[in-house]
Amino acid sequence: MNVYDINVIDKDGKTVSLNKYNGKVLLVVNTATECGFTPQYEPLMEIYNKYKSQGFEILDFPCNQFGHQAPGTADEISNFCTIHFGVNFPQFAKVEVNGENASQLFKYLKSVAPFNGFDMSQPMSKEMDEMMRKFDENYDKNPDIKWNFTKFLINRNGKVVARFEPTDDMKKIDTEISNLLNI
Repeated sequence: MNVYDINVIDKDGKTVSLNKYNGKVLLVVNTATECGFTPQYEPLMEIYNKYKSQGFEILDFPCNQFGHQAPGTADEISNFCTIHFGVNFPQFAKVEVNGENASQLFKYLKSVAPFNGFDMSQPMSKEMDEMMRKFDENYDKNPDIKWNFTKFLINRNGKVVARFEPTDDMKKIDTEISNLLNI
């Protein structure tokens, strides 16, 4: 199995086979419009604009599981992202990323790229670690998505090659995407 075997629902409620993106480098992101990480839409758009002509796509999946920070309908979320950040990469229906109702896509992504910890050299990582430990002392032992703006990088063959936590440096992500596109 790889991501191309999975179907998702777009923001208009239509089923989309991820096979549509076969041969492209993908960055799958769970997002929220009222999160402290929401400004990451800006560097995501910069990366998207930089690489989209080379076969790169960002797939945006709003998720309301973390502090209810993705309120609103799919249209309201899309309008917010377009107005505030100029987002024009594909956006999909709201999903759950953890628990029994997690989308098939995120169940798969977590199974092949489990949580490996926060990069403690990054400014927000210590705060994220402390916050997570308040809820679950052993949070780092499970593969779950820890917060909004977790990213999965997928190569042109549908293989997940990296997982980036919300606190990871966007320059590192840019470099990894560039490396995949130039292979």
